[in-house]
Amino acid sequence: MSEKIPVKDVSPDKIEAVDLYAKRENIHTRSYQGFFKNIRLAGVAALFLLFFGTVWLNIDGRQAVLWDLPARQFHIFGATFQPQDFFLLSFLLIICAFGLFFITTFAGRIWCGYTCPQTVWTWIFMWAERVTEGERNARIKLDAAPVSANKLLRRSAKHTLWIGVSLVTALTFVGYFTPIRGLLVDLVTFNLNGWAAFWIFFFTAATYINAGWLREQVCFYMCPYARFQSVMFDKDTMVVTYDYHRGEDRGPRKKGVEPAELGLGDCIDCTMCVQVCPTGIDIRDGLQHECIQCAACIDACDDVMDKMGYDRGLIRYTTEHNMAGQKTRILRPRLIGYGAALALMIGMFIFTIGNMAQVSLDVQRDRNVLYREARGGAIENVYIIKVMNKGQQARTFNLTVEGHPELELVLAANRLAIEPSSLLQVPVNVQLEPEFMQGTNMPITFIVTAADDDSVSATSESRFMGPTLR
Repeated sequence: MSEKIPVKDVSPDKIEAVDLYAKRENIHTRSYQGFFKNIRLAGVAALFLLFFGTVWLNIDGRQAVLWDLPARQFHIFGATFQPQDFFLLSFLLIICAFGLFFITTFAGRIWCGYTCPQTVWTWIFMWAERVTEGERNARIKLDAAPVSANKLLRRSAKHTLWIGVSLVTALTFVGYFTPIRGLLVDLVTFNLNGWAAFWIFFFTAATYINAGWLREQVCFYMCPYARFQSVMFDKDTMVVTYDYHRGEDRGPRKKGVEPAELGLGDCIDCTMCVQVCPTGIDIRDGLQHECIQCAACIDACDDVMDKMGYDRGLIRYTTEHNMAGQKTRILRPRLIGYGAALALMIGMFIFTIGNMAQVSLDVQRDRNVLYREARGGAIENVYIIKVMNKGQQARTFNLTVEGHPELELVLAANRLAIEPSSLLQVPVNVQLEPEFMQGTNMPITFIVTAADDDSVSATSESRFMGPTLR
């Protein structure tokens, strides 16, 4: 007789109530030093210099990077982009996506641990905590202490630093959309317009709340990256790993005592790896979606191993294949595929940028009248010509029309003087004698060319309409 399928009693009086809400516990991290921390500090310094410094750069009297939304112009290091160039943003987003896929397949969540803005600003806010409230044990005691003048003073100093960092961050971010120098003057003189004030307040509050109060909760519950990262992981992905075979069994011991004499592994169960973790997890429990792979536990554990006289690497960057005693494959189909797609998109982006025209031309026919008879009997069509000078210098352009040798362009001045990053719109009449008409609908082409450089040109096709000839 076959075994019966186990049955679980789910009667109402047998169901155990589970609280789906758990109060957030404060994570108090310990200070530490190490190789990976130095790498992160160098990277953060470079990113801060890029973010806070670029906004103050000027090129030809204009802010080097400025997203001028009211004018619908985007100035980036001397180049001006229009809304019709917005497809380039799609290129950048696809490049970033494949870059993230590539680096995640190769080295796990290294983006989260070293360059993610949420992580970087959280580390800054944690530094502010240590400066104002002391080290880990002092902060734990301060949390448990009753309200006092000392506690209020330290907490006030911490939140003042938090708000200061948040305000500078918000000002810088908004400064990429509104000229930063004028924005700062308006802030100091209390002359901010409503929208600027709103966005500065919004981003100040967002930075203060996310990096100060939510912190790891953003990584746990708001960021989708932790959820879909497992799709990109394989057994050759580099991840922060605890060497279970070497570390177990855990247990304290005196320095100089060989673990084998006590029947223990190299882990002395000091919990330093937990105390330095910004998300509060124990890496010894295995790979977890909360781990952002900042390598803080590696630095802390290596320091303990040095003090105990053991080899480093009890916690280290390694792969599942390596931990199983197998060879790690660096080049594998998935990584090669992501790398090839990334290289292709970067190449296409560079080619597109390098071949972007410095002038654009748009032609629209006057739809109110298909054609009309001009003085002298010539057939006349009316067009609206829009010429955009995308360069950073004023230029004069010549306008011509092709499609038939006898086409005549009627314009007040064939030379169009246009300021940098400016659009000029002018009405243009095109005439042709009836005997030269080739049907009722002829293709014609307008050409605009810079007077000082023939390579700077643009074309636009249109139609020339006329009567039916008998």
